[in-house]
Amino acid sequence: MTPGFDKATVLAELATTPFRPVWWARSGLAQTIAAMVPARPLPPLRREVLATPDGDEVLLHVHDAAAAAAPGVLLLHGLEGSRQSAYAREIVHGAARRGWRAVVLEFRSCGGVLNRALRTYHSGETSDLRHVLATLVARWPQSPWCAVGFSLGANVLLKALGEDDARLPAALCGAAAVSPPFDLGVCSAQCDQRLGGAIARHFLKTLIPKAIAKAQQHPGRIDAAAVRRCRTFRAFDDLVTAPTHGFRDADHYYTSQSCGPFLPAIRRPTLLIAAADDPLCRPELLPHDVAARSPWLVPQFVDRGGHVAFVAGGAPWRPRRWAEAQALRFCERLFAAAGAAGSAPAQPSSAAVS
Repeated sequence: MTPGFDKATVLAELATTPFRPVWWARSGLAQTIAAMVPARPLPPLRREVLATPDGDEVLLHVHDAAAAAAPGVLLLHGLEGSRQSAYAREIVHGAARRGWRAVVLEFRSCGGVLNRALRTYHSGETSDLRHVLATLVARWPQSPWCAVGFSLGANVLLKALGEDDARLPAALCGAAAVSPPFDLGVCSAQCDQRLGGAIARHFLKTLIPKAIAKAQQHPGRIDAAAVRRCRTFRAFDDLVTAPTHGFRDADHYYTSQSCGPFLPAIRRPTLLIAAADDPLCRPELLPHDVAARSPWLVPQFVDRGGHVAFVAGGAPWRPRRWAEAQALRFCERLFAAAGAAGSAPAQPSSAAVS
């Protein structure tokens, strides 16, 4: 076994920087809203159009590093996110400050560009992630990599790690997942029902116009009139997500693509950050038992923090984003191990296996 990853040691290191929510955003909803404001400008990014094996394309936004063998971080955004999302800015800024390479993968149809294929992206679509990772490792073969996913991107990442480890490159040292929807069906219902459905309607404001554009791009494949009437995620997923991506209906999509069932199969160091008061999730979904049994899963489950939020600090004008900082600390730990033992993913020590 390759030395370098000891779960107990990593947990102890991360425990030295516990999450303390700001006094002016104590509830999950308040945290979630507070985190939506981008706090940092993006460092310079190089835009790249990457062709996919099925004849479509995804967008990569690359912050280059001076050293060819510099570590790299691949960021996967959340539903309707992009390189401009506040958490993406924070991760890219932190990577640049450390001299790392950073790549933001914008999923198909995101970032203001409508892709050509009928399919776009969804919570469990992992082929584009594997293609991007293979491309990055081939381009920078001396670099170790970590992937960081947020919300939908966290679900994609965890599912990819658990569904077939052999299809992921050895240079991927590990991953960090922030606010993953462990059960898509439950989280969809939360968005449809909480606050009178306001959460779902917030996302549908951009999802519906893109689906209508797809209907025009691929006549006869999507019922644009029915899509215009959608007011819930379940209705949208029944009408658009499921049929355009090969699922029978929304339930088939939710049950087959949720990351929760894939967690026990993960075999690379993986940080899990989630809050019990996440307004898009439910506290009983936090996989305490699975994380405790696995030598690979490093849980950072907190009572407060909201969804992709975790706003810490004291003064309203100087908030700190704790989850991104923890994810970068975790990557630092993995990169240090990779530097000592090549770019192969770290193995758990015998002391870490319970």
